[in-house]
Amino acid sequence: MTAPSESAQRSREFVDKLKRSQIYRDYEQAFRDTTGLPINLRSLEAFDLPHHHDPNENPFCSLMAKSNKSCAACLQLQRRVEEEAGLKPTTLKCFAGLCDSSVPVRVGDNLVAFLQTGQVFLEKPDSKLFAKTAKQIISFGTEVDMKRVEEAWFQSRVLDRRQYDSILRLLSIFAQHLSALGQELAIQAEHGEAPPIARARALIASRHGEDIGLEEVAKAVNMSSFYFCKSFKKATGMTFTNYLARVRVEKVKSLLINPHKRVSEAAFEAGFQSLSQFNRVFRRIAGQSPKIYCEQLRKRLAPVR
Repeated sequence: MTAPSESAQRSREFVDKLKRSQIYRDYEQAFRDTTGLPINLRSLEAFDLPHHHDPNENPFCSLMAKSNKSCAACLQLQRRVEEEAGLKPTTLKCFAGLCDSSVPVRVGDNLVAFLQTGQVFLEKPDSKLFAKTAKQIISFGTEVDMKRVEEAWFQSRVLDRRQYDSILRLLSIFAQHLSALGQELAIQAEHGEAPPIARARALIASRHGEDIGLEEVAKAVNMSSFYFCKSFKKATGMTFTNYLARVRVEKVKSLLINPHKRVSEAAFEAGFQSLSQFNRVFRRIAGQSPKIYCEQLRKRLAPVR
């Protein structure tokens, strides 16, 4: 196997950092719960199947992953999807008629990763298409129970194009948030970050839903409140209060991906103590009221008529 290029190695390390972030974990869970589809943040020149072992992996795809030749066919599809998704979301079909999609994630002008989902039919499958698929599987020399394969294939999710376009818009919104986070990580990497500040950021990420304050965080990282304030602002460009508020607003945005989540529920779950405080902070950070943000989010995610 060819060694990954330098850009691919940097992409892999960068993606690992993004995946460990609370923002990514929140969005990942919200996406899976809301759509029922798999999701993966994939680095450049990755050589693994993007959705293998995902909780929402298509059972048919899981069976095919056990065959080297089927695996190779899937990897070739992923490579084609990535090549065509350099500038915009792209969807392609595999040999079995299932669709996979990639949404590019950029930091500045640099392509750093792909958000991927799929393993769905965009039209109802029939016996004629399965016969063609079965013939291809047999030609691979795959040793599987064809009865199980047929059952799994016909159990695959079927979405109409409007539904699927809405899901891809959801991923595109997610990609914008990851781009902003990626820019922040790039700045941190360029200027370096003291271990106490890194620990403070991790503490905020894990406990932002609680009534957590500056003095408590400063004490947790063994710094005086005064010195922590100066150090934290120098490292992040924000005061502790503003940084915590932004983390909570991003949490609210991820929760609101679920169309059944009320704004008030999301606000309190993210750590805001009152709706008046939440409305004021959200408007300041997002540049619009929570109500308008939700209306625009629902409009972007609504199926195209």
